[in-house]
Amino acid sequence: MWLQKTFNLEYPVLQGGMAHVATATFAAAVSNAGAMGQIGTGAMTSSQVRDAIRQTRALTEKPFGVNIMLMNPEADEIAKIIAEERVPLVTTGAGSPGRFIPMWKDAGCIVIPVVSSLSLAVRMERTGADAVIAEGQEAGGHIGEMTSLVLWPLLSENLSIPVIAAGGLAKGSQLLAARLLGAEGFQLGTIFLATEECPIHEHYKDAVVQARDSQIGVIGRFNGLPCRVLKNSLARQAVELEKHESDKMILEQKLAGSLRRAVFDGDKVDGGFMMGLSASLISEIKPIRQLLEDLFEEMESAKTRCREERS
Repeated sequence: MWLQKTFNLEYPVLQGGMAHVATATFAAAVSNAGAMGQIGTGAMTSSQVRDAIRQTRALTEKPFGVNIMLMNPEADEIAKIIAEERVPLVTTGAGSPGRFIPMWKDAGCIVIPVVSSLSLAVRMERTGADAVIAEGQEAGGHIGEMTSLVLWPLLSENLSIPVIAAGGLAKGSQLLAARLLGAEGFQLGTIFLATEECPIHEHYKDAVVQARDSQIGVIGRFNGLPCRVLKNSLARQAVELEKHESDKMILEQKLAGSLRRAVFDGDKVDGGFMMGLSASLISEIKPIRQLLEDLFEEMESAKTRCREERS
């Protein structure tokens, strides 16, 4: 697969650049386990990004990436730092990276934007992206409108650059399905929350493992910024406040810092526990290496079942 060959990975897996979660230590742990770790810069300053890149390099000799949220107030400086540090991979979200791509390419970076529609994917291809991460609405955090099963083949059939599948992946059989739909690699987020090395509060890990499908929902539909989270007290209040224009400022105040409260404090009431629908498929916390081994053993077993059924 393209992702695996490009970065010489044992597993064709990219860890999502989750803000507050995807630290230098965690990215290095994922890379050392055979996949592609990634630093999430969404909540970082530019100086913190440089420090994180250098810390990751000190912890692993394997390739890793940096995810840049282009709405970050320091995005321009962070983009320069990524180029200066010659990070192997840069992924992007929340905006168009077009103005930065020539600089990153000159520095030898592979550029892979996260997209949620064909129109955006075509724009990214035209701006010089090396591949795209096609993220279906099953993913955790901020989401688009299209489901993974429609988005993945739509992009793979209409682009000339590789498509990395993301959104709802937690089983080996799903990886096989994504591969059959044109995926050249996989980005995983929610399932990495349920690993021993993940630096989130134990309450957050427990929430992922215990979540049922009916307990995962979406807030932010009324303001155009849908976000998939656990349906706790904060989420239910958010949905009610969204219905009333006069309550929008109250809503913004309640949501401010909610992800941080979930990640660091495990606040079950006022924490924003971002997670994808795949949480309903996750039943235990594992070491990263074991998680990856199990996923790809499941994928091979699914292949074998398919062959047996055809014979």
